[in-house]
Amino acid sequence: MKKFLLILWIITYALLRSFSPTLAVAESTPAECRGSESPSAECGGGASYACILEEDVYFYTTAQDTSGIFILPRTYYVKVLSVGEIYTQVEYLSDSEHTQALRGYCRSEQLTFVDYTPVNPYLYATFSVTYTAEEGWEDDELVGKIELNCSYYGSYSIGSKQYAYVLQNGRYVYVPYPADFSYAENPEFSERNSETAEEAESDGNGLRIGILTVLCLLVPILTAIILQSSKRPTYDAPDQDL
Repeated sequence: MKKFLLILWIITYALLRSFSPTLAVAESTPAECRGSESPSAECGGGASYACILEEDVYFYTTAQDTSGIFILPRTYYVKVLSVGEIYTQVEYLSDSEHTQALRGYCRSEQLTFVDYTPVNPYLYATFSVTYTAEEGWEDDELVGKIELNCSYYGSYSIGSKQYAYVLQNGRYVYVPYPADFSYAENPEFSERNSETAEEAESDGNGLRIGILTVLCLLVPILTAIILQSSKRPTYDAPDQDL
């Protein structure tokens, strides 16, 4: 009897633990896509965007490590065009007044593929660069100072010097990284994951409560039945004639 009750409570505990919210949280990135060097077509093909969550994710002009031209801003997204075993063809930014869509490649293993369309996938950031004529130029008075707007795409370092890869007057160029330039991270990926975790925890809590309620009703009933069946009626021994 004691063994049966112990087993029953162990089963109850195991059922409740199996619905822990930490196990029920749905991942926004399929397991086979995260950290994989060969994501399948379902990973990127089914998701039109991928988030940049790792540090130093390069944008390459060709599917070669030597063609990296800048580091994409972390927490923002690239549009997925096609997924390869090692490289994924992507598009960053879009055609607008100050930007142009730029197509290239990223290493597949560094991308976090998502199954939704981000509200604000790209970083739209601009800053101005002022050029001054060098002393001694004859046209100093004509040139003076020129201020040009730059649309930021990413960063690039050469040794200890850091540069910004920008679109300036319709041309892609490198300019010294402005000391006062900064941008806010995109919170969308973390917010979506937080909402998914909360929903999964809520669902898990409801299911656990239901199971616990059923078990609380069943345990006393089963216990009573077992105790009742374990009782054996006692009979007085018949008198024996001497």
